This record gives sequence, structure tokens and C-alpha cells, in this order.
Amino acid sequence: MENVMTTRTITAIYDSESEAQAARQQLLSHGLDDGDVRIVSQQLSSRRVGTDPGDDKGLWESIKDLFVGDDDRPAYSEGLRRGGCLLTARVTDERTDEAIGVLEATNAIDLDQRTEQWRAEGWSDEISDDSDAYRMEQDTATSARFAGATGDERSIPVAEERLRVGKREVDRGGVRVRSYVVEEPVREDVSLREERVEIERRPAQGAAGADVFREQTIEATERGEEAVVAKDAVVTGEVVVRKTAEERTETVDDTVRHTEVEVDDTRTKPRGPSTRNKRST
Repeated sequence: MENVMTTRTITAIYDSESEAQAARQQLLSHGLDDGDVRIVSQQLSSRRVGTDPGDDKGLWESIKDLFVGDDDRPAYSEGLRRGGCLLTARVTDERTDEAIGVLEATNAIDLDQRTEQWRAEGWSDEISDDSDAYRMEQDTATSARFAGATGDERSIPVAEERLRVGKREVDRGGVRVRSYVVEEPVREDVSLREERVEIERRPAQGAAGADVFREQTIEATERGEEAVVAKDAVVTGEVVVRKTAEERTETVDDTVRHTEVEVDDTRTKPRGPSTRNKRST
């Protein structure tokens, strides 16, 4: 099975070109290719295509491929319109986390916070099919061709959408295993031995011997047993947490659009020589 290297595009937006350039240098210093890291702004686009800084068509021409299907397109476009600089980096899946970590350490704009501020000022992120921004984006290629047309020559662009399928990591949930100590009362019976020393006086009869008056000492010690508790730790089992990974193939069904051109030819074809008045000889 062929191993296909997939790539992702990560984006960040900055208030100034210098901040965007500094972030770009950081990515390049981490091994990203020069052609994979781009910076787009109104000023850069105007210098690149030779238009005025206020010409949004040149700007849309340079960034239109970056926002296909991107829900954040209106916010990024508004940030660029307000003078921001957009940085995009194309990285492989293996280097995505590294590149994101580099950009998080830069002075990138918090896009969610900034869009809330713009909405409070009256900005709307709705882009309808009849909006100026949408028409500007859709008509960029056509406008560029018409600008160089001469005489009666006109052209209609024939375009098609190409499906690009990538992948991203998602959190599927997890398992947490923890151990803790529980104390349980335990009762055991044990037999203990106790010794007792008893002293008894009893009468005696008979003649005493000659050694009856010598000194004598008898000692007796009482002994007993007491319970002694000892604990031994015994492993009775174990819980193993293991993570495995597997590859699966998923079929993505979607639709792509393309342009078809229909030509209605209403021209009148020239007729051949008339035979109405001809006579046979």
C-alpha cells in the first residue's frame, strides 16, 4: 500500500507586516521550506501585482485559493481589509503540532476576540452570493482577462473545482484508570497461652530432717502470649492500559463544480447558387 504524505495549511494573522515576517523567519528556522510559508496583505499584494493599495481585486487574486470552504474566510478578509497581514504555512501532518507551537509563541491576533470586537462595531461576517466581496472573488479571473482584451475579443473562463481531501486529529474521548487505598476492618481469632504461679500452704506431719533449717529459694516466672499483628502485601492482579493505533480507509463523498459553456449559433448560413431560373438545353 502506497504511503501518501498529506499536508495541512495553518494560518495566523498579524497587525503588522514586521510581526508576520518575524513569525515567518521562526518557521523557516524550524526547517520549513521558503515556498511553503506565505504572507499576504493589501500592501504586499499591490506591490506584487502592480495595483493601488486600495485595489481589493489584486488582494483577492492572491488569497482566493486559501479560503475555499473555510468558515473563517470573512474574518480573515476583514482583518486584511483593516490592514492586517495573513501568514499561511503548508506543513505535513507530522510537523503540524510543531508549526502551531511556533506560531502560538508569536504575537498573532486572537481572531475570535478580534471578530467579537468588530461585531460590536457593527461588522457582519455574513457573505451572501450577491455581496460585493463574493462577486469580487468570483470575478477576479474574469476581470484580469478583460483588462487586457482589445477590440471585440472577450473570454469566458472555464473553471472546475478539484477535491482536496486532508485529515485532522480529533478527540474521541479517553480512559482514565487510577488506584486508591480502601481500608476494611478485619477480625481474626487467635489462641493465647497464659501461665499462672500459685502459692498454696498445706499442713504436713512427720519428723523434720536435719537440713530443714537451711535456707532455700524457689523462683517461678509467669509467662503469657499476646497477639502480634503483621501485614504482608500480596499482588493479586493488575490493570493494564494499552493504546493501539490502526489505519483505516474512509471514502469521502462530495460534489465539485465545473463550468460548461454552451454556444448558441444563430448566424444565417450563406446559400448556394440559385437554380430557379435555369433552363435545360
